[in-house]
This record gives sequence, structure tokens and C-alpha cells, in this order.
Amino acid sequence: MKLLFDRVFDGAGEMLAMAEKEIAAATAELGEAAPISMPNTAYSLACHNAYLGKQIRNVSELARGFSEAKEWASGERRLGGAFNAGFATFMAAEAIEACKYARSPDPYGGEYHGHMSDAEVRELGVPLVTGDIPGFVVIIGSAPSDEEAVELIRGYQSRAIFVFLIGGIIGQARRQNLNMGFPVRVVAVGPDIWCAAHIISFVNRAAMIFGAVKPGDREAFDHYTFHRIRAFVNAFRPVPDIVVASGGGAIAMGFPVVTDDAADMWPVPKSLIIQQNTADFIETSLEARDIKIKVSKIDIPVAYSTAFEGEIVRRADMRADMDGSRSDCFELVVSKEAHEIEDHSIELIGPDIDEAEPGARTSIGFVCEVAGKAMQSDFEPVFERKFHNFINCVEGVMHTGQRDTIHIRVSKAAFDAGFRARHFGEVLYAKVKSEYESVVDKCAVKIYTVPEQLKELRAKATEIYNRRDERLGSLTDESVDVFYDCILCQSFSPAHVCIVTPERLGLCGAVSWLDAKATNELDANGPCQRVSKQRVVDENIGIWEDVNERVREASHGSLEQVTLYSIMVDPMTSCGCFECICGIEPFSNGVVIVNREHDGMTPLGMTFSEMASMTGGGVQTPGFMGHGKQFISSAKFMKAEGGPARIVWMPKALKETVGAKLNGTAARLYGIDDFVSMIADETVTEDAEALLEFLGGSGHPVLGMEPLL
Repeated sequence: MKLLFDRVFDGAGEMLAMAEKEIAAATAELGEAAPISMPNTAYSLACHNAYLGKQIRNVSELARGFSEAKEWASGERRLGGAFNAGFATFMAAEAIEACKYARSPDPYGGEYHGHMSDAEVRELGVPLVTGDIPGFVVIIGSAPSDEEAVELIRGYQSRAIFVFLIGGIIGQARRQNLNMGFPVRVVAVGPDIWCAAHIISFVNRAAMIFGAVKPGDREAFDHYTFHRIRAFVNAFRPVPDIVVASGGGAIAMGFPVVTDDAADMWPVPKSLIIQQNTADFIETSLEARDIKIKVSKIDIPVAYSTAFEGEIVRRADMRADMDGSRSDCFELVVSKEAHEIEDHSIELIGPDIDEAEPGARTSIGFVCEVAGKAMQSDFEPVFERKFHNFINCVEGVMHTGQRDTIHIRVSKAAFDAGFRARHFGEVLYAKVKSEYESVVDKCAVKIYTVPEQLKELRAKATEIYNRRDERLGSLTDESVDVFYDCILCQSFSPAHVCIVTPERLGLCGAVSWLDAKATNELDANGPCQRVSKQRVVDENIGIWEDVNERVREASHGSLEQVTLYSIMVDPMTSCGCFECICGIEPFSNGVVIVNREHDGMTPLGMTFSEMASMTGGGVQTPGFMGHGKQFISSAKFMKAEGGPARIVWMPKALKETVGAKLNGTAARLYGIDDFVSMIADETVTEDAEALLEFLGGSGHPVLGMEPLL
């Protein structure tokens, strides 16, 4: 019998030999000075960056880094040496993949996902900290049958586990027509085991982005991945030595490996689990990683999981289409007295989905009536905003927008499985009652589909929306007695604390002051706590001693002070999952803002990923600040430095998103009409000098403001 340690070292040697061959070929073909990196990341190459503390920029640097990695696999064939050999295996795998990307920016041509961008890492920040993604699984090899492969993947999906696939299981899933992709959280990474480098890169960047772990601090990376990344591996037999070596690295990072291959697996470490009944892989894996799943039992004929939240239903696959931009649709939550509601009453008023022509555009309206002793009218819009998430988790259903601009599609597959209009009611009832059980005692849902009724009901709903907006518009930082903190992200970014105010929502864009208030009401010991604001130090810059005390406490002493309205003096920290990043543009004396979805260059000479790498992980970086999209139009945005008038450049798509509100704010503060037209975007220029010329031509107010530096 071959010892397990020997298998790790032999597999590492195999991966290293392959990497050496690829680097030699790249050197001969491209030259030593040829640039080498992964696309859309500020941390390239992430494994080398993490473990060696070096950024690899060209083929020559890759070759030198590879020489160091080889030394890690030359140690004594014992436990510690095996772990080092596992890390060397990952670095060799990254070298192989890097050579592919040096030859082509898209080596997989869309057939496989390959490298994951920094934006994709950040995109998962919120669902990870809220528990909507309780963990990750990497599935390697081929299942005993195509049917079992899909059953395993769907089993993890139904438990909201993010699934990475490597090797034969990808073909099995495709033969069964399984929907895959980053939006549905099943990613076909690549066909070969060295593609696992992209997953390890993903994990190491999470440590740098969210945990502020410094490149080269291998001990800190090991600690972060072990304690904060809930990941594990499933490997189907036969497991070759090169996969065993990769498994050694995974175990060293704290990720258990579950396999049905018992051959030459001796001595068996605690985190290598032999489970020869592959039907038990899921329960064995979750138990090994101590992941406890809260199962939502909802009476609908299709699966329900956050894994389906990003699913897109395209026109060719659509059975029903309800578009609020072209017909009367709306969502409304209304508070009632308890005696006015029959709990779990779901009423369909009008024709069902199956009574319309396939693919025809129809109308729909949801009225969710709630009652409870602790219910407050301020909670109604909070509940409504969650409808988007609630409905999107239905397999085969797509939901966008809110209020009366919703757009819902039901796929042919969901329809064929039996999904009908009343099932929307089952989803809303179940989720409202479970998510808000401390304030909702009774819940009833009415679903309207008669066009004539919907027109009238939508008009009444609009009146309610307008009254709420007036109420919310009157909520300013000065008009309330308390702010709230939010420490949801501390599961990944231990030092980060958000202070949420009426005019400054959480940087993730998902937590408003009312959301934080509702969260506190729902769970007095939860992630959002009341923060008094009685002891003002400087209201212009946004300093309160009460706030600082709470920040010091909540950050475990990592922070002494934050300002709420300044980008230059002790700005609020960022965890890494912010919607936007703002940074000083010195030539114009203004700031550039870029959103996570934008993958182009900015006038700072940096992409979103490169700007974002300068903050995050709970650190304060004067001159750079993460924030939510809606904060851009707030009168408190950079108030200490002159406010939104400092904004000189934003991507065109972001301007379209926030433009109307930003124009309104600029009109109130500065008397400027159509301020957004004075802000440049990528269609104007990505160059700093050309930006300055544009600002002069547009009469931008920033040119007359005091210097920032």
C-alpha cells in the first residue's frame, strides 16, 4: 500500500512538472517580458500574491515564483510537509492557468468559467454574511451516473450551497440540461484539476478583500480560510495522485474532503472522510463543516432556494410575462387590524397563468396584508423590498424591479411542473411570516390579475407610495434621535462597522435606516443596534462621541473614530461588498465614482478592482471610500468637502441609475439644473487630462472649489 503522504508528494510533483513545462513553453513563445495576469483583478496572481507576497506581472516573474513553490514540495514526507506540498500544487496549478491567460484573454471561450473576477468575489459578500450562501462545495470527477450527478448538485442548490464543478461532472450536468452559471451559483470552472487554482484564487482574494489579510502572511491566510470560509470538497473515485495533492492543500486551508475512494488513503487525517455511499455526500459534508441549514418549507411544485436568485428566464423559455413597464403591475404591503385578516388566506382574483396564451404579456398585482401588535407602518416598504428576493428564489421564476415597476417571468419548466399564480401567495406568506415573525402575527395575500381592477388598484398603490416617499423624505440625519450600526459583515470583515443614518444607507446598498430599525425591532440582540447621537463633536464633518464609542466597541478596538460626511478625515470603513468605490481625482480636484458592475478603466488609471483594493477589510483609507449607489444623491455625500458637486466622473450606466435623484439634490444645494450632464463618463473620456478639458467646457462647479489636498 502506498502511503497517503507519498501520494500527495507524487501528485505535487506531477503538477509541478506540468507547470514547469508550461512556463518553458510560454517563455519560448511569448518571451520573458510578456505580461501575465488574470483579467479583472487587482491581486494577480492571487495564490502567488497570497503565499509569496509577490504580484506576478510577467513570465519571468512567474518563473522565479515557481522556483520558490518547488521548494515547498521538497520537504519531509510527513503531515507538515504534505500541507506545504499541497500549497505548492495550487501555485503550480495557478502557473498552468496563468500561461493559458497569457496566450488568450478568454482561453475557455465560454465553455468553462475559468477565472472569477474581483467583482464576482465582492458580489457574494452580502449573501455570505447574511447566510443566504451558507457554504461552498467543490465537486471533482464524475458521479456514478448522470442522474446522480444532477441529484447531488440540485441537493446542494436546494440548501443554497454555492457549487463549483471540475472535470467529468460538468459533462454529466450538461447532458441532463442542468442550468449552470454564476447567477444560479453552479459554476463549471474547468475540465482539469489544475482549474482548481481559480477557486483557491477566489478564496484568497476573499481573505484580502474582506479580511484585510496582507499578502505573504500565510499563517493569516490559513487562519482566515479555516475560520471564515465555509468550504469543502467532494471527490469521486478514482482519485489520482494529482487530485490527492490538491486535496492536501484544501485540508491545509481548513476544507474537509469527502470521497468514496478508499484506495491507498492511509493514514487518514481527520479532515479526509471516506464515505463510500455517494448518496450521503451532502449530509456528510455539511456535518464535517458544521453547516446547519435552515430549510424553508413552502407549498410550491418547484424548488425554492437562494441559489435561484440570479436565474434569468429568457423569452424563448418563458410561459408567462408580467411587465410593469408595459402594463399595470404592483406590489403592496398594507397593515391591518388582526380581526380584519384571516391568516394564510391566499386569494386569486382573476384568471390564472394557464388561462393566458403562452408567452402573452399579462398583468399582476400583489397585496400582502399583515397584522401584529408590534407591526409599524414604517416596516411596510421594508417588507415590500424583500418581495424581489422572496420571489426570485423560486426555481424558474425571474423578478426584477419593485413597487409598480416589477417584471416577472415564469418559465415553461416551472409552469409544466405546476407553478401557478397562487404559488406567489404561498411564497410571500411563508417568507413574510418566517422573516418577520416577531412583528407579523397574521398574513394574507391577494393576487389580482383583472386588467380593469389593476389599473384602479395601481393608482391607489401609487398614492400610498407617494405618501411614504414624503414621509421618508422628511427623515434626515438631524430629524432622528438615533442612528443604527450594522455588523452583518463582521463574519468576513471582523473590524468593519457601518453606521446607518436616514441619509446614508449601508455601503452594500441593502440596509437603509428603516431596514436597520426594522432589524433591531425584530431582534434586539441582532446585527443592528441603536446608536445615540447626543454628544456632537462636529456636525459638519459628522462626528459624534456616542458614535465613536459604539464604533470602538463594535470594531473590537480596531477603530477610534469615524466621520460620516468626509472622505478625507477618518472615513467610514468598508468590508469589500460595497456597491461603489469613490476616489480622489487630483487633476480636477474632484472624485471619481465607479460601480462594481463596470469593468472598464477610470480617469484615475485604475479599474474598479484596483480602486477597491485600496480600501476594504475594515481599514480606513483617506481619499477612498466604499458606499451604496443611493448615497451618491444624498446631501450628506462628502458634505465636509463640498458635497456631490465634487463628482466629476461616473460610468454611464451608474449615471442613468442615480441621475434623476442626483439632479434633484444638485438643484436644491447649488441651484444647478441637469448637473449629471456636467459629469463625464466612459463615452466622454477615461483620460485625466481630457476629463479636465470636458469639465471646463461643461462649467462644472468643482473647478471653483477649494483644493482637496
